[in-house]
Amino acid sequence: MTNQSALILRMVSLLLLLLLLLQGTEAKMEIINSKQDILVGQEILMLCKAGGEGTITWQKDGEEIDEEEKVSTVDETTSRFHIKKATMQDAGTYICHCDFDNGPEDEVQKMIYIYEGPSFGGTSTYHEFLDGTDGVVPCPVTGQPAVDVHWFRDRQEISTNAGRRVRHLPDNTLLIQGVRREDAGTYSCHAEIRGRPITKQLDISVVVNAYPTVRLREEVKKVMAGPETNVSLLCLVAGHPQPNITWTMPMLFDSSHHQFNSDHSQLTIRSVARADYGEYVCTAKNKISESSATIMLHVFEAPEVFVSVELQSVSVGEGVSVSCNISGHPQPELHWINKHNGQTLDLTTGRVHVVDGVLMISEVVPSDGGLYSCMAVSASGNASRDVAIITQPGPPHYLSVAPGPTSVLFFLKTPPVNGGSPITSYVLQWRQSAAEQWKEIITDPSLGRDPLEITSLKPYTLYMVRLAAMNVVGPGEFSDTNTVRTHGIQGEPDSPVLSTDAMKVDGNSFSIPFKQTDDGGTPLQHFNIRYKQDKEGTEWKEMQLSSGADSISLQGLSFISAYQLEVTAINANGSSIPAVFNFTTGAQPASRMTKGGVVAIVMVIFLVLFLVVDASCCYINRCGLLMTVAVRLFGQKVPGLRMLDDAEGNTNGEVKLKGMSTPRGSLQQTGVQTITKEGGQLTEVTCDKAPLTKHEKTQPCKDLPHADA
Repeated sequence: MTNQSALILRMVSLLLLLLLLLQGTEAKMEIINSKQDILVGQEILMLCKAGGEGTITWQKDGEEIDEEEKVSTVDETTSRFHIKKATMQDAGTYICHCDFDNGPEDEVQKMIYIYEGPSFGGTSTYHEFLDGTDGVVPCPVTGQPAVDVHWFRDRQEISTNAGRRVRHLPDNTLLIQGVRREDAGTYSCHAEIRGRPITKQLDISVVVNAYPTVRLREEVKKVMAGPETNVSLLCLVAGHPQPNITWTMPMLFDSSHHQFNSDHSQLTIRSVARADYGEYVCTAKNKISESSATIMLHVFEAPEVFVSVELQSVSVGEGVSVSCNISGHPQPELHWINKHNGQTLDLTTGRVHVVDGVLMISEVVPSDGGLYSCMAVSASGNASRDVAIITQPGPPHYLSVAPGPTSVLFFLKTPPVNGGSPITSYVLQWRQSAAEQWKEIITDPSLGRDPLEITSLKPYTLYMVRLAAMNVVGPGEFSDTNTVRTHGIQGEPDSPVLSTDAMKVDGNSFSIPFKQTDDGGTPLQHFNIRYKQDKEGTEWKEMQLSSGADSISLQGLSFISAYQLEVTAINANGSSIPAVFNFTTGAQPASRMTKGGVVAIVMVIFLVLFLVVDASCCYINRCGLLMTVAVRLFGQKVPGLRMLDDAEGNTNGEVKLKGMSTPRGSLQQTGVQTITKEGGQLTEVTCDKAPLTKHEKTQPCKDLPHADA
């Protein structure tokens, strides 16, 4: 290595010499050397260029050097100074002096530094310390002249401040108080020849060893058994050197059942079974010591729920029951939940109750419809199974009805209770009287029609209407019946206006004026009048008035009775809305009997009795006032007598009165009139009177002259 350095110095010297020869011949002094700092034992080579011919001499620290092995002449302008192996004594100031042949003398000087080192000797470059202890890192350095030492880490100089935990001591050692894990790393000991740019660096590695520690994320692990269930047990290990990890398990290791990651810090158990229950011990060990921790693995069986039916359809008023069975480890608790309101059904009696896991509902109502959940609850988790119970919808409660032109509109503020199944349609029914059958239409709510509507009805007609919702089970209960009167169509007349102030009620008679304000653009045809007593079971009575009528008069009504009156105007386009009015008839007038009235009544009674007696006399005995009047009016052909002309079949020529059965020859005794025919003439034979009693003698009859006599 020394021979190579000498060869390099010689080559450099020759190059310098060549450069000097190539330069001009200016009379300027210059010392050329390869470097100013020379290591002990190395070669010193300097060339002095005078810049002109003359005598050149060398001096060191003011004393002339005349040793031939050190000084030689290259030519008249250049001289060489050469030392093969430098020593510490060769350091100093070197002067090249020249006495020029053609002029004055001149000189130039150069400072040469000789050094030894710096050297670290056999200083160790690796140190280990235990976490928490104090560490000292020495850095012995030798060299000449004096050597300065500096400590660095990550290019930051370490302070000599006594208050620092990591500091540079006066003896050039490095002190680390209370070694920590973060103190591990590379430190640099930097040595420098004092006052010169001669440095040397030694890198030292510091290792901090730590006791192994084991940290668990979970000391207790809970897992459900099952073929699809895998569980991982994690053991977080720290320490230096890196600890080795081993596991102790409650069963023998099975590579198909147990798996480790690369450093064995994680144990994975596949297809967890009840047999995997137990303690799992993780142990970490390095050259310092060992440590362990225990994980308790609890293996549970997940609850399972089984129900007898998942969808049950039931009619309102009927009963329903659904059974539920559960399993799991530990044994779960069973609860039935109404998912509509979130309530737990824990009653054992009542309309809705649970007995031995069986949900029972008696007399189902629409609000019972919906989802019910059978839930199993245990430390191993929860499980549930839903059961849908559906029934007919409930009646619409929040319903309003409005009339339209020949139509009725239904407005639902809120939908009815759906019975646990979506409402698919609505049933709209209507009729005009209780005696009629309901007519109906079914509407689909998905069509987006709002409100619901019954169309094609009669205008200005009173209807009873109702509504029911329908789902997959069937139609539900109908709403309350509403009474509504439809509107008319455009062009129909307005309703007549009744003059209620001019109304007159006289006993069982009623009258009221009215007028028509607007005929709808088409002349009126007539007015329809309907009235009836305002009580159940009575029927309407109807009458018509001409289009020019201006009042209504009703006679023969019942006394002290409430009546309903409707008046409708009719034109070619239709009818108006009926004008409706209610009134009550008066009481029957009290009778007042006067003396004249009493006399009149007595005379009437007497006259009636007289007529009865006289009529009896006329028809029984052929006498009395009525008989006389009859003869005067009808002559001899008194009604009730049979004439001779009508009795030609008689053998004795006599004619009996119709209805009489008196024997021939006894006329005088019975008082029956007989007409005979003599010589073509009729002779009326009468008797004065018939015997009134059985003791009175019969008056002799005498011939009455014929009317012709």
